[in-house]
Amino acid sequence: MQNKNLIQFAQSLILLPAITLSAPIGSLPKNYVDANAGNPQSVLLQKQNIVALNLFAPNQAEDKEAKILKLQADAIDAYFSSHDMPLAGKGMKFAQVAKDNDLDYRLLVGISAAETTGGRSMCRSKKAPNNPFGWGSCKIGFDSIDEAIETVGEHLGGNVASTARHYADKTTKEILQKYNPPSVVPRYAQIVMSIMKDVGPEEITLPDDTNNPNT
Repeated sequence: MQNKNLIQFAQSLILLPAITLSAPIGSLPKNYVDANAGNPQSVLLQKQNIVALNLFAPNQAEDKEAKILKLQADAIDAYFSSHDMPLAGKGMKFAQVAKDNDLDYRLLVGISAAETTGGRSMCRSKKAPNNPFGWGSCKIGFDSIDEAIETVGEHLGGNVASTARHYADKTTKEILQKYNPPSVVPRYAQIVMSIMKDVGPEEITLPDDTNNPNT
């Protein structure tokens, strides 16, 4: 069911006096319930109102997630742009891939900055084009930057069978230590995580989140 139809359906169900969405989803004001207890019609209307409110809840959550994703993408693009890095403009792709693979939204950004200065010094091998991550020791190429972001994100998220043992269920630091072990580059994890801090905070919240815990 499309969002428009959902809203129309929900509106047709709201037959009771207005109930603010600040009330817990799936509940009705106690004074209303007490006043109408035992009334079959009231019980039916209460159930219809609960259904209507629950229909709005997923849309509100999706809207919030979309706004946070946009803020993450903007932070990434701002970082790349401020350092005149070619990957500026790919913020949404970085943010979406991180979300899809349950990664810190800044992780792939930090790796690309550490490995190739955000695409400025890309892997030069003709056999490894579009590789801003140094992936496969610059011996693996991709058809596009988007494909590189998607592929490396899937690996680091532990979603590729051949590398899952290295990356699945790891913290960001542990992922980086597998990506480039301390025996190869002693402070690699610290370097990338420092870049990540420059990109932005780990948790990006909407402006009114601090004032409304139910947002």
